[in-house]
Amino acid sequence: MGDVAVCALRVGLGATLFAHGAQKLFGWFGGGGLKGTAEGFHAMGYRPGGATALVAGASEAVGGAALVLGAGTPAGGAAVAGTMGVAAEMHAPNGFFNTEGGFEYPGLLGLAAVALIAGGPGRLSVDHATGHVFDRPWMRAAAIASVAPAVAVVVARKRKALAAEDGSAAEDEG
Repeated sequence: MGDVAVCALRVGLGATLFAHGAQKLFGWFGGGGLKGTAEGFHAMGYRPGGATALVAGASEAVGGAALVLGAGTPAGGAAVAGTMGVAAEMHAPNGFFNTEGGFEYPGLLGLAAVALIAGGPGRLSVDHATGHVFDRPWMRAAAIASVAPAVAVVVARKRKALAAEDGSAAEDEG
């Protein structure tokens, strides 16, 4: 039953993230598509907005699909966890609860992805069927270790871009 539970978690999380990525990339499921997502990301301070939207959408869609299949679970999980880490940081000023726009939802999705990396995809997975070629213990450790630095780099780039723009605006006014 444990493998069924892990499979259910993988499929539910992966399908949810795939859908989020498809919203960003293709405008499916009521999403803004790449153009709308790029504009939104630019407004939130991510530069360049188009490249950031593409990376976020691809991380969610490809990472989500990898989790659904249980194929390359460490890489798919890291892509999802990293993207959700950035999303959680973006929502953090609104507090914890999702009802207030807080980080509850992306934080939980990211945590679930890290748990799947650590625990593995289970026996009902492509990784298991292929002898865990892309799911070795060192890959799991590397995937988990990569999440926080990747999030930190993206957030730092956003803050630097916003600070530079604020400085330019102050110089223009002065």
